[in-house]
Amino acid sequence: MILDTNALSATAEGEPKVTAIVADARQIEIPVIVLGQYRFGIIGSKKHLVYERWLSAFESDCWVLPVDQETAGVYALIREELKIKGRQIPSNDVWIAALAKQHKLPILSRDRHFDFVSGLNRVTW
Repeated sequence: MILDTNALSATAEGEPKVTAIVADARQIEIPVIVLGQYRFGIIGSKKHLVYERWLSAFESDCWVLPVDQETAGVYALIREELKIKGRQIPSNDVWIAALAKQHKLPILSRDRHFDFVSGLNRVTW
């Protein structure tokens, strides 16, 4: 299962429903894009040291998914599909969706716009 940024944040906060989903997952994958977004979000936090320590420990139990040439091809196909449908989603989320499709994994996210991407399985809480 791939974690979107809002799922990673909810996991860090100990959200019970998300914690249960993550605990039941066979493997947790974090897109490098999500790591960047999360780290950007905690930079200005008063608890940034706590979140950095938590992330460092959590990351050690996960796979970090890099973007590669295959991801770029899937990204382009998703962008074209969304253009034809007349739907826009944030660019970073297109990359996350591309990684999910490339690796054939569901995304744990509250963002409903992932539902516009065909063949993507979004899990929510």
